[in-house]
Amino acid sequence: MSCQYSLVFVFLFGFTTALTVAEICKTDLLEGTSCTFELKTKNTDKSNEIKWIHLSSDALIQWKNGKIKKSTPGLTMEEDGSLKFESVSLKNTGKYKYNVYNSDGTEIDAGEKEITVYAKAPKTTLKIDCKDGKVTLTCNFEVHPNLTVSWYKEKENIKQNENNQILLLTSDQLKEKKPYSCSVGNPASTEQSNSVTSCSDTGPGGDSGPRKLFGFDFWIMVSILAGGGSLLLLLICVLVICACRSCKTQRQHEQDEDELRLRIFQDEGQNGTARSKHTARGQPAPPIPQEEPSPQIPAQTQTQPKAQTRGRPPPPPEDDDENPPPLPRPRNKQHRKRHEEPYRPME
Repeated sequence: MSCQYSLVFVFLFGFTTALTVAEICKTDLLEGTSCTFELKTKNTDKSNEIKWIHLSSDALIQWKNGKIKKSTPGLTMEEDGSLKFESVSLKNTGKYKYNVYNSDGTEIDAGEKEITVYAKAPKTTLKIDCKDGKVTLTCNFEVHPNLTVSWYKEKENIKQNENNQILLLTSDQLKEKKPYSCSVGNPASTEQSNSVTSCSDTGPGGDSGPRKLFGFDFWIMVSILAGGGSLLLLLICVLVICACRSCKTQRQHEQDEDELRLRIFQDEGQNGTARSKHTARGQPAPPIPQEEPSPQIPAQTQTQPKAQTRGRPPPPPEDDDENPPPLPRPRNKQHRKRHEEPYRPME
């Protein structure tokens, strides 16, 4: 069992050590790669000073008497004198010169190493345009330095390492129904495009490139229209709410006026009965306006009309010469007999 554990430990240690060993720097590197420049002359007791200088930027890292005297961000020196890049960038492109000196200051080794750092190749799409029997293939990508275009027909390279983004075909060539594609790359990375076979193929997912609406980018216009529509909808909602509240207030006001008129009519009909202090809806009833007496007309007390007395008839005129006419006699039906004739005045 102990032997098995030992073998497992040795395997894990070796695997971990292999992972920690940095990659040896090649001539062409992709941006972000970590690598190391190995020093042929190992750092032994004979070497007392080691210098690494970047000739393009004068970046310097110096080791002397077992200590780092000068350093540059992103660069470190290993114990054996090798130069390590933590993450290469485009500015690290160029030549690096190293010098090794002994304790007497005599140079015992020197040399140069060169690297070229490239950015990652951009994503590319292939667009096809068919007009008047001519077919135009366009390889769309973001332009970077040191990029080349390669054209493929059914995975067969027909044009390589060119700067031309356009490929012209005839309608007969397209009738072969063979897929065409392009690739964009540099010595460190390559990006492959989609394939097209006929004029109906416009790109990955049916996209022929940046979609446009009214001459502008599709999604920007969609965002603008969506924002404008949202503001318009909000304005309509506010107007509807204001109109509803106004109608409700108007109806409530009219109802209160009707209740007030009804209450006043009831109070006048009761002629002295106590007036209700609240309306039918539980709200305080408004006071009845009182008419102020006119200061010019004095108040008159109400008096009951007296019974009219019948005046005395005027006395008859006195005339001695003429006899007054006889007064009429009232009829007496009770004492008059049937055979008696009614009373006739004298002529």
